[in-house]
Amino acid sequence: MTKTAKVEHAKGLYLEGIRDGKIWEALNSHTGDRYTQHSTGVGDGKEGFAEFFGPFLKRNPDRDIQVVREIEDGPYVFLHVYQNLGKGAAQWVTGDLFDTDENDKVVEHWDVIQEYATETVSGRTMVDGPTEIEDLDKTDANKAKIQAFCDAVLIGGQFDRVTDFILTERYDQHNPEVADGLEGFGAWAAGLAEQGRVMRYWKVHKLVGQGNYVVTLSHMQMGDSHYCVFDIFRLSDGLIVEHWDIMEKILPPEQWNNQGKF
Repeated sequence: MTKTAKVEHAKGLYLEGIRDGKIWEALNSHTGDRYTQHSTGVGDGKEGFAEFFGPFLKRNPDRDIQVVREIEDGPYVFLHVYQNLGKGAAQWVTGDLFDTDENDKVVEHWDVIQEYATETVSGRTMVDGPTEIEDLDKTDANKAKIQAFCDAVLIGGQFDRVTDFILTERYDQHNPEVADGLEGFGAWAAGLAEQGRVMRYWKVHKLVGQGNYVVTLSHMQMGDSHYCVFDIFRLSDGLIVEHWDIMEKILPPEQWNNQGKF
């Protein structure tokens, strides 16, 4: 699939600015008149980006950053990224959502970062699996399906309806703590309940999709902790067949360097 200018600007800011260390070159080439930031450790604007990543580059001179998946929806671009710093000293998975202007340049950014798990219950990694965008004619239907799933099941708690949305015969899972299949998801949820850490989604703030992939950015609570979560769903024939997620605990507002995760 041909990469659009929006995708190239989003990837360019990430790869040229962070992987290659060309901070101001990337900012000047790939951002628009503003750069609104929601990564709470980073200050707002281009200056905030440069102030954060200057020291980051010095601390991490060896950077292997790979964009695994890229999804475009209107002005939005979502990137699913694996980061390996210091030849394995630190490994991360990030989800990055970019909004773009009329010139296709980046003007706003949301992200979630989670430590990469080297061992998972399902045996799948946090980033492996299919990457090809298919079924472009089903984009709107798939987005509507995921919106309904979030409303009914994740927010509404109607877990008895889960088979309306997830294929019973196959559900490949990339959350490191959850086994494949509906049984794996059910066992994980039951384990949380036994620990008094019931999972609840409060709000889906963004939903974007392209073909057989739909991504949500949500506020989720697990026990007493609140999280910002990217869920990545792959659908086939109108049902969810595969799931990746990235979770990051929401820090107290006094620790934010901008307006917050959402």
